[in-house]
Amino acid sequence: MAEETKSGAMMVDIELVRQLAAVLDDTQLTEIEVEDGERRVRVARKVTAAPAAVQYAAPAAPMLAAAPAAATAPAEIVAAPQPAANAVKSPMVGTAYLKPNPEAKTFVTVGQQVAAGDTLLIIEAMKVMNPIHAPTAGTVKAILVDNGQPVEFDQPLVVVE
Repeated sequence: MAEETKSGAMMVDIELVRQLAAVLDDTQLTEIEVEDGERRVRVARKVTAAPAAVQYAAPAAPMLAAAPAAATAPAEIVAAPQPAANAVKSPMVGTAYLKPNPEAKTFVTVGQQVAAGDTLLIIEAMKVMNPIHAPTAGTVKAILVDNGQPVEFDQPLVVVE
């Protein structure tokens, strides 16, 4: 981790920082922090929308030879944001669970009627299970996350109309 020298300057364990940066890349997280007693290291990165647009556009270019695949991929990318407009969004970063436990059935299914306040899913954050409730009564039109999937703040989770 980080240590102080006799002169008071901080010595940084560069290898640890590199390992934490690799964890960020592997898990798609935006920041990570580790503590060891009084020592603490935090690694964070900024996420911008521009690289995401480039990321989606880049895979389509090599597919030009395969006309059916190229025609299908952009339609899916354009269609995905449409249901998210009415979606219940994540209030935190964590892991989404569609079931109360691995053996149980899912909280909701597509097409199911829900009442305001019904639990749609759970987000685990820092070992705390946080229920995500339906804001209004309606029908579940889409479930936009998978069971056990990491989610970011403000990410669309479930569409209820």
